[in-house]
Amino acid sequence: MLSNSQVKHINALKIKKYRDEYREFIAEGNTLVTDLIESQYGIAGVYAESQWIVANLELIRRRNIAVFEADPQDMERITSLTSPSPVLSVVKIPPGYGYTIEMHDEESVERVFPGLQNSLSLMLESISDPGNFGTMLRIADWFGIRNVICSEQCVELYNPKVVQASMGSVARVNVVYTDLPGLLETMKGRMPVYGTFLQGDPVYTRPLAENGIIVIGSEAHGISGELAPFVTDRLFIPSFGSSGNGKAESLNAAVAAAVVIAEFRRRII
Repeated sequence: MLSNSQVKHINALKIKKYRDEYREFIAEGNTLVTDLIESQYGIAGVYAESQWIVANLELIRRRNIAVFEADPQDMERITSLTSPSPVLSVVKIPPGYGYTIEMHDEESVERVFPGLQNSLSLMLESISDPGNFGTMLRIADWFGIRNVICSEQCVELYNPKVVQASMGSVARVNVVYTDLPGLLETMKGRMPVYGTFLQGDPVYTRPLAENGIIVIGSEAHGISGELAPFVTDRLFIPSFGSSGNGKAESLNAAVAAAVVIAEFRRRII
């Protein structure tokens, strides 16, 4: 049975103020927790029902993790989910990771993003929905995109809903928050910058490079007027509904990201 102080601490981490103060976040579910245990993140503690502990004894011993047995009622008290998982972990946030990083020149960009100019990266502007944000991390992970570059207005990386929606990809993708116009100004002319617009060239017929930055704008407004001038290649995802004239006004931001990235990757198979 968990102590009241343990329950209080875990529940406090559902609030950003305390995640910042304690430099910890929570993750729930077998796949997510095991992915984080196997990652570069430090684990402050795992809270789990007895059957999970027994099934994962080898992993627990190998990583020398502090584990606290909890009963189903304990899991009810600490969960963020509608249906509690049998395991929850408290994870340490690495110094500076997931928070704003200033990059003033090409050398500092290369230090934060080694090989940026020779890879495909995802840039997210003002993504406010935690589910969308976490899903895009998962999409980036699936398609082998290492770097996800976020505006400071994007939802926080360690929001429990972001972590949950990422399904473990938060442990494998390099997420950095920074001043996007400043970064794009620094990299201007050095690599293509692709963006999704309602007026652009169809993504399926437009020539695409193997490297570059794919910009996805906010759910409500798309790519802002501040970032649009930096986009070198405007892409459009055609609609095929109703004889090529679909009724949907637009695509969800995460869906649009998946469609565009999939087309980039299809070209190199």
